Amino acid sequence: MKVVLALVLTAFLSADSTHTVADARAAEATAFHGHAAPIDAATRERMSGVSWHRGCPVGLGELRLLTLTHWGFDGEVHRGRLVVNRDAAAAMLGAMRALFRLHYPIRQMRLVDAYGADDHRSMDADNTSAFNCRFVAGSGGVWSEHAYGRALDLNPLENPYVTESGYVSPPAGAPYADRSRRAKGLIHRDGPVVDAFAAIGWEWGGNWPWPRDYQHFSATGN
Repeated sequence: MKVVLALVLTAFLSADSTHTVADARAAEATAFHGHAAPIDAATRERMSGVSWHRGCPVGLGELRLLTLTHWGFDGEVHRGRLVVNRDAAAAMLGAMRALFRLHYPIRQMRLVDAYGADDHRSMDADNTSAFNCRFVAGSGGVWSEHAYGRALDLNPLENPYVTESGYVSPPAGAPYADRSRRAKGLIHRDGPVVDAFAAIGWEWGGNWPWPRDYQHFSATGN
């Protein structure tokens, strides 16, 4: 009888231990992970002549590569990468941690170099990105905040750039110009996504008068 009880107890403890390990692994898989590092040699080579070139307002040494986890539109955890200014790295990781806790979905997060640093191609792919050494469109040579690594475009299809006359970019984002919609990935005024960036001192382009850039967050508000 004692032998039987011992075997039952052993089996119970073993099952409980297995369950605990499985729970721990599941928790780890759905925990936020993010870190910042200097731009490595392979990424420098990839960026040079694409998203970064000589004459940019910041050098590659002033930028940091962020590798982090985020929720996808499929409800799974994915890994993404962003390049930001080194003075914005900790803050951006903080905002991304907050979005992860909210289970806010991000379609994809690839360096803009995957699209030849073409902002329109990146937006068309609903790609979330940060650094891109480019001018403000139609500005005649004014550096965008993206050129300093202090701006982020988040889910650009669900959060398009919209003018008062009705122009929408990317074009596929036209249905989302109606901000009363309740759609996955759509950012709402006074909502938790805006609050997550406000907590790090970043402002939302959706609060501009016109045009409104619903995908855009920046450290300066520009």
